[in-house]
Amino acid sequence: MSTGPDPARPDAARPDAARPDAASPGLRVAVIGAGLMGAGIAQVFVTAGLPVAIYDSAPAALESVRSRVAEGLEILQILNENPLRLLTTAGVLADAVLGADMVIEAAPERLAVKQAIFAELDRLAPPGAVLASNTSAIPIRDITAGLRRRQRVIGTHFWNPPYLVPLVEVVQAAASDLAAVDWAMALLDRIGMKPVHVAADVPGFVGNRLQHALKREAIALVANGVCTAETVDTVTRFGFGRRLGIVGPLEQSDLTGLELTLAIHETIMPVLDRTPEPHPLLVEKVRRGETGAAAGRGFRDWTPGQAEARRAEVTRELAGQARRAAAQPPQGQPPQSQPPPGPRACG
Repeated sequence: MSTGPDPARPDAARPDAARPDAASPGLRVAVIGAGLMGAGIAQVFVTAGLPVAIYDSAPAALESVRSRVAEGLEILQILNENPLRLLTTAGVLADAVLGADMVIEAAPERLAVKQAIFAELDRLAPPGAVLASNTSAIPIRDITAGLRRRQRVIGTHFWNPPYLVPLVEVVQAAASDLAAVDWAMALLDRIGMKPVHVAADVPGFVGNRLQHALKREAIALVANGVCTAETVDTVTRFGFGRRLGIVGPLEQSDLTGLELTLAIHETIMPVLDRTPEPHPLLVEKVRRGETGAAAGRGFRDWTPGQAEARRAEVTRELAGQARRAAAQPPQGQPPQSQPPPGPRACG
């Protein structure tokens, strides 16, 4: 079997240098995987007016993807437009990537699955297309091992759900072409996402390293009897979590003074949890089948219907934030009036 592009295809000879500008109105996107993340990623692109072809090997996923995207559009109250006209489904991978300028893999978080997909994409996708993985933690170098054109492969880690959480971590592996990174960031910015450049291909990138450092300490606090899981969640939500969407941790340290951060670190750094593998409490809970809301027990106890109600509440809050953000003036343009300065709230 040939490992090169089919010369009969109209896009087979397109060189990387011929990649269209990220602002081009004729760009096409392919999404590989029609699950939760794939559907959400497709939604953000069609909402921005770009045609998307979505592929999945499971017919049931393809059959339901349009209705799931429609539900996401309804959450955002996009009622007077028809972005769904830009969404097509494909049961054959080659059909999905034909003519694509960007291909985003959103398959299950298993290395072997992703490697198999990228081996096919390396062969089938147009030579000028940027290939991206939506992996949450797997290094891009591991996914692309053995590929012929690794330079066009990057990471684009969207957060769930992509149409409500704007961040995308654009990961540059050692073999990645910086031009592909820049191109992807320009495209993501164009469609209203918040791309950031992750310049080192480390496991977990930036967001999940921060998130799971917090979870490690949270689990240890519960395991050591310091507090309950409910207390951990309350402290996070009603304490420092209230300001994390407004001021990041390093900006907050700058605003309060690094000498305060240093003083606190001198006290607590020696006693923070340093477990170098999944915490024994987490491992034991999974072993016992206490896997979370679906099982009725995880770190907290859940009654039937409680998890569904909580998920709906979280979605409503995120949707409200997204609508308010969309109503704000463009960055750099001041609002009609400025509120008076308030008390210092960064301590």
